[in-house]
This record gives sequence, structure tokens and C-alpha cells, in this order.
Amino acid sequence: MKKISILLVTTILLSACVSKKKYLALEQQHGETVSELTKTKVEKEDLENKFAVIEKRVNDYNYKIQSLNQDVEGLTIENKAKFEVSKDGTVASGASKEKMRATLQNISPEKLAGAKTLKDSMNLAVQYNLSKAINTSDLDENQDIVVDINETVVMISIDDNMLFNTASYRVGNKADKILKKLADVINSEPSLDVMVEGHTDSRSINTAKVSDNWELSVLRATSVVKKLQKQFNVAPEQLIASGRSSYQPLVENDTRANRAKNRRTRIILMPNIDKFFALMEAN
Repeated sequence: MKKISILLVTTILLSACVSKKKYLALEQQHGETVSELTKTKVEKEDLENKFAVIEKRVNDYNYKIQSLNQDVEGLTIENKAKFEVSKDGTVASGASKEKMRATLQNISPEKLAGAKTLKDSMNLAVQYNLSKAINTSDLDENQDIVVDINETVVMISIDDNMLFNTASYRVGNKADKILKKLADVINSEPSLDVMVEGHTDSRSINTAKVSDNWELSVLRATSVVKKLQKQFNVAPEQLIASGRSSYQPLVENDTRANRAKNRRTRIILMPNIDKFFALMEAN
């Protein structure tokens, strides 16, 4: 019986001893785990701080890039808007030159060959754009309309038969198509000044309503101006009526055909070149 008690006590003591070792081992393992977690937490915080620094640098770098892009864009716009004076005295901005070059791609090489200066090129571009805007293909074949350019001023010469009856200064309805086309261009660009010139042949006239060619040419120009204003809503402050009588003939007044050429109405558009290109680019 005594032996059994001793064995039992020994077993209990041994069991208690083993449990304590395991406890100490577990306690040590726990401590190591806690230490590792603390270390990991510190490393994580350190990485987060480093990442925040890197992120800030990236954001600062992107901001600088954006600022530089804006500066470059601003400089580009400023340079395009800046006016320059060429050797031939032509004043144009970089933007208008770009638009002009795009327009000139549509012009035949033969015509381009004759453009020796910037002014020549601008004239060709304006002429092309205006001719395109004032498409005369839907007008009758016997209606004579000529678009010409002189020193960047656009001139549309309309045959007298298209606008008036002989010795009359009242504008007929058959002129509505071309005048509507002209009015659309004028109304689209408030910077245009529009001069309407009346021209007669050299034959004298003296009636109850018209005393001479001076009066006839002025009355015809005024009639066209009034029609543009009242029927097609062109702003009157853009319009100028001018009579030239018979003193600026195109040809000699020695034949019936030549006199018909000299009887004409010339409509002169004096555009701001940059605004004119912008108008045509939008169409």
C-alpha cells in the first residue's frame, strides 16, 4: 500500500513538472509571437510612412507636370494669338497662319505657284473660303458674279442685269439668292465692313426720277444696302452705300457688250483676317 502511494505521488509530481515546462515553452512562444507582431507593426507603420512620402512626391511631381503642361499650353496659345509683321507688311497671328495653311491645301498648285508672299497666300485663302461660302452653282448660267481679291479685300461684282432693269434702281427679286448668300456671310461675322458700289456705263441719263449717272449709281447702291438691311437683316452699321457713276469702267464703253460689263454693282467685304478664318473654319 505504501508503495502505491509513493508511485502515485511521484506520477503527480512528474506530471506537474511536465506541464510547467510546456507552460514556460508556450509562454516563451507567446512572447516571441508578441515581439514579432510588434516588430511587424512597427515595420508596417514604417512602410506606410515611406509610402506616404513616396505618394506625396508622386503627387508633387504630377502637379509640376500639370503646371508645366498648362504653362506650355498657355505659351502655345499665346504664341498662336501673337501677331507678327511679315517682310511684305502683312500682319497675321500664328493661329490665322495655321488656318491659312490648312485652307491652302485645297488650292491648286498652279495658283499656289503665283503666291510669292504671305499676303499673296492670305489673299488666295480668303478668296477660296469666300468662293466656297458664296456657292453660285445654283444660280442661272446667265447671271454674272465674279469674286476677286485685292490686298485681302474681298470684292464680289454682280452683273447689272441680275439686279436691276435698264435705267432702274429698284432691286428685283431675281437677286435674292445671291444677296441671301452674301447676307449669311455678313451676318455671321460682325467685324465685316461692307461697301456697296454702284457703277454705270458712260451713256448719259436724265429722267424725272434720275438726273444723271452719279445719282443712278448712288440710288442703286442704296437700294442694295436697304434690301440687305430690311429683307436679310444685315446690321446697318456694317453697310456703306457708294456711287461711282461711269468713272471706273472695266472696259471701254465702245460696244453694247462692253457697256453691259461696266454696268455692275460691286460689294466689297473688308474682313478682320483672323475672325474671317475662324468663321470659315466653323462652316
